[in-house]
Amino acid sequence: MSDALLQVRDLYIGVRDLKVVRGLSLDVAAGELLAVVGESGAGKSVTARAILGLLPTGMTVSGSVRLDGRELVGAPQSTYRQLRGRRIAFVPQDALSVLSPVHTIGDQLALAIRSVRRVSRKTARDNAVAALDRVGIPDAVRRARAYPHEFSGGMRQRAVIAMATVNDPALVIADEPTTALDPTVQAHILDLLDELRRDSGTAVMLVTHDLAIAAAHADRILVMYAGRHVQSGPIEQVLADPRAPYTAGLIAALPPRESTGRRLPAIVGTPAMPGSLPPGCAFAARCPAARDICRVEEPAPFEIGPGHLVSCHRLGELPGRTTELFEEIAG
Repeated sequence: MSDALLQVRDLYIGVRDLKVVRGLSLDVAAGELLAVVGESGAGKSVTARAILGLLPTGMTVSGSVRLDGRELVGAPQSTYRQLRGRRIAFVPQDALSVLSPVHTIGDQLALAIRSVRRVSRKTARDNAVAALDRVGIPDAVRRARAYPHEFSGGMRQRAVIAMATVNDPALVIADEPTTALDPTVQAHILDLLDELRRDSGTAVMLVTHDLAIAAAHADRILVMYAGRHVQSGPIEQVLADPRAPYTAGLIAALPPRESTGRRLPAIVGTPAMPGSLPPGCAFAARCPAARDICRVEEPAPFEIGPGHLVSCHRLGELPGRTTELFEEIAG
């Protein structure tokens, strides 16, 4: 999308001789939620951190990452410091990793506000309380005086979302923000992200291993495997037409709403690791549809519809609902 808020093109991320992300491209438009989905080791989180300029020392990045048309690959940390909190913000999986244990929640929010805006301490505190109230923290005036250890896990995550969005960034990157929470709190947090982007037009890039979460909340989806693009497009189209066998395997393994007593299909084997990638398609060893070409040549993304891309050599040969491949295996 030429008018995308965030444009990533041909992104490579490596450490020493290993490439953990290989030639990835993605777009995020203003106001939309893009879900980035895949098993552990797919490269989802490292992609998110590369966009934010938060990779550990020693990791290398090449390709292009543009926010508002501004190139970030190779930019100094001073550029990222100007953008983080203003145009782009981060919600991590572990709220305690970004909350100071020795400062109150209100003080930390006020500091985030004053680092971006020239306002008085009182105005910053008032805005901090309003931000906590907006994310559904009851009795926000009193709770602003509390320390992180006095909040539950779900309340801490709400506070982190308040901190990430208090300065109205254009893009929020949320990396597995609900993994450690119980299902009820998880649903509340995801609904909160939906509400915030509807109200403010903020775009959200949601990193998750849970396809059900993507199905319930995303506008578009990017499926990754072993650092590569597998399938991407509007969520309804990808779920209805999972032409990549890996996508089909993830969908087939989703539990039904009502128990059928039937064994769920599973993708056999273990995910490919950067240090031991086979030639060709990294998924070939686990794919029931793999052929000789899959084991020698990596597939490139092919557009099968507007904004709907699939990386698979057997794209023209497999039925639309390739979930049947895995359903047959499960019996």
